[in-house]
Amino acid sequence: MAQQKGRTIAVAIEVDGVLAFRADVLAVKYAQALYGVDAAVFARIFAGTGTVKHLLPSPRQCKLVETGGRLNCGAVLFVGVESLRRFGYPEIREFAQRALATLGELAPETRHLALTVHGPGYGLDEVEAFESEIAGLFDTVNGGTFPTVLERITIVEIDRGRAARLRKTLARLLPDGLMHSTREAARLGSLDSKAPGHLRAVGSASIVKPHVFVAMPFDEDMDDVFHYGIQGAVNAAGYLCERADISSYTGDIVEWIKERIVTAALVIADLSTANANVYLEVGFAWGRNKPTLLLVRDLTDLKFDVKGHRCIIYKKIKDLEDALRKELAQLKDH
Repeated sequence: MAQQKGRTIAVAIEVDGVLAFRADVLAVKYAQALYGVDAAVFARIFAGTGTVKHLLPSPRQCKLVETGGRLNCGAVLFVGVESLRRFGYPEIREFAQRALATLGELAPETRHLALTVHGPGYGLDEVEAFESEIAGLFDTVNGGTFPTVLERITIVEIDRGRAARLRKTLARLLPDGLMHSTREAARLGSLDSKAPGHLRAVGSASIVKPHVFVAMPFDEDMDDVFHYGIQGAVNAAGYLCERADISSYTGDIVEWIKERIVTAALVIADLSTANANVYLEVGFAWGRNKPTLLLVRDLTDLKFDVKGHRCIIYKKIKDLEDALRKELAQLKDH
């Protein structure tokens, strides 16, 4: 495994699809089943070759596969992790550590590594998950165990809104856009004065942070409500902000939702459009005596009597954010 001194690695976020993105190596997780990006990558590489899923890695193992020109990257590193339900913030950090360290052993000639964002697509807090991934990369770069000629790490994200939001986080963590390979350079140069301590804790300490579970319809029309009306206010109040995307799971989504509701400090539910799944999640939260804050765009969407429960009626996303900030501040004061 190569030991590096005095090198810098540029880190950036690019809007693109991983199948078209050019890099030496693309690192993806394999959560003992194929989802989203890893499923698309697998299908493209192994199309027409028969049943080969048995070649994919078990947890804590890795498999480097040459793409043979089927992708724009030269090779794909499949990093074996636990099932998606168990792939939380600490595991995201560990994934990034293992991906970079493994390339230091198996592909030390790698100059450009591409990764994707993990976590937000299946419910984890967007910023916390991203910071966990960056922290894992930082661990390996700071420790010196990475490809000998590595110059660039690119986070590839097809969602322009998410890419824009995460670029702000990246700029806070790495103001000059660089990771430095020596401990002293990393401590003094690439990170602001607060980031080193924060990065030491993120991921590993994330599981003990209080979180808010958001129950809401999964519709593109609701994305801005979540990202700009709810998420910012929840994070500002000191909570992780999580919601479950049913399309990202197979089989165990209901149990995951129950777990996150049971452990949540608060449940926020948007009852707009009278979505049946949201009502079920509210009912479960009430059954577990969880504090619940209801949101709705139009009172006519409400299908039951909510008298006695906190309910924010909103028309504009900015008004929702302001009202939610006030509500969360009051809840924390009591």
